[in-house]
Amino acid sequence: MAPKVLVSDKLSETAVQIFRDRGIDVDFRPELGKDKVELLKVIGQYDGLAIRSATKVTDRLLGNAGNLRVVARAGIGVDNVDIPAASRKGVIVMNTPFGNSITTAEHAIAMMMAAARQIPEANASTHDGKWEKSRFMGVELTSKTLGVIGAGNIGSIVIDRALGLKMKVVAYDPFLSEERAEKIRVEKVELDELLTRSDFITLHVPLTDKTRNILSREALEQTKRGVRVVNCARGGLIDEEALVEMMEMGHVAAAALDVFAVEPATDNPLFKLPNVVCTPHLGASTTEAQENVALQVAEQMSDYLLTGAVQNALNMPSVTAEEAKVMGPWIKLAGYLGDFVGQLTDAPVKAINILYDGTVADMNTAALSSAAVAGIMKAQNPDVNMVSAPVIARDRGVDIATTTQGKTGVFEGYIKLTVVAQKRERSIAGTVFSDGKPRFIQIKGINIDAEIGQHMLYTTNEDVPGIIGTLGQALGNHGVNIANFTLGRSDVGGEAIALLYLDNPPPADVVAELKATGRFQQVSPLEFGVT
Repeated sequence: MAPKVLVSDKLSETAVQIFRDRGIDVDFRPELGKDKVELLKVIGQYDGLAIRSATKVTDRLLGNAGNLRVVARAGIGVDNVDIPAASRKGVIVMNTPFGNSITTAEHAIAMMMAAARQIPEANASTHDGKWEKSRFMGVELTSKTLGVIGAGNIGSIVIDRALGLKMKVVAYDPFLSEERAEKIRVEKVELDELLTRSDFITLHVPLTDKTRNILSREALEQTKRGVRVVNCARGGLIDEEALVEMMEMGHVAAAALDVFAVEPATDNPLFKLPNVVCTPHLGASTTEAQENVALQVAEQMSDYLLTGAVQNALNMPSVTAEEAKVMGPWIKLAGYLGDFVGQLTDAPVKAINILYDGTVADMNTAALSSAAVAGIMKAQNPDVNMVSAPVIARDRGVDIATTTQGKTGVFEGYIKLTVVAQKRERSIAGTVFSDGKPRFIQIKGINIDAEIGQHMLYTTNEDVPGIIGTLGQALGNHGVNIANFTLGRSDVGGEAIALLYLDNPPPADVVAELKATGRFQQVSPLEFGVT
């Protein structure tokens, strides 16, 4: 029997035809994206669900989807999909991460031009029958300095277009290597320097804990007077309240925003300012981009349903069904190793070296490497997955190397991950025990035996008495229970590490208190998506 797919949002007829041409039984019912009751009734008969943003794939919907094997989003954002629930149900979630890059980059350039020449206001004035030629004095882009925050796929396209406009371009991106910066012809700088030098600033980063309000009040105060700010990436990257104040003061000359902290944005103080260009999240809204992602999603879903091939999956590696039975715990381990390093690394990553020892060396190491690289990069970009992460890393000039070898130690197999950043090198190793549980077995060359939990705390210090007591007292005073406590040291009196598995995330007050003791070189809370 042919696989059956439901298209519950608007998708191009060409994409729907791809399903038919490849032997998929497809129902095109875009009205169901907004009809939750009817969607709940019919979802149980489908193997695949193709969506855009209207359909909400909830735990309840997945509970009714007894035959569902794959959900595919035509676009990059999957905020409307409960990915953990899908994972628990064994449903693969796919997206199309690269289909709208050019469109979004072009929108950013268009918004920058509109802000520079006050085009929306001038247009409205002229439509009103006015001829206020002297009112709308703009500025040229030529020879101005553009600061690009985030030089990934979209940011690098913006850089290329801006160079074509004869702008000077500087970029801030923790993962941008010097080699990659040279290749895309951009001057790599730290954020503070970008803020002080730029005439225009454009944002092209995902919204994470590290990037939220990256243009804070303090950051905006560092900028040039007369700076113009563009955001076509994610709402929440700019402190909107501070932006309003800085514009009212005349420090920020103009802003062009396609995204907002709260969407739909129907009431925002920025709307009342005359020098703000606003669009309703149109970055990906071109005929070409919508067609591209639609065609991609149809091809990806068909490949999976007909052959088992997995592309751009957010919750599953590209492995066969046979491999997955054996490799599942090792894939989790590789992801945890990468996640550990990624959460501790702020400097640009230059190289990723992965060693496979013993039994794991004979597995599908390409999938394992993808899991490790995705773990490293998701700290900066949560939209990456096990397929796109290696591509993005290589685009940024990161050298990825793997080595396999026969069994050399006490473990039947282990993975060692070494990440070379701009200023330092980090390494961590792990294995999978006979019970199928991944463990950390070495950090910075120091042997340990650490169970991996959702909430962890990593510290480094000199090997001196009292460290255990200091950690226990600080956490105890704030009601944080320690589930597991692992110590290791290089030598007596040498460098020591501690890895604590906690029942709850350590409050910021605990971290600050431990740092204030002066006894630790590093105190880092860590979060792992343990399942």
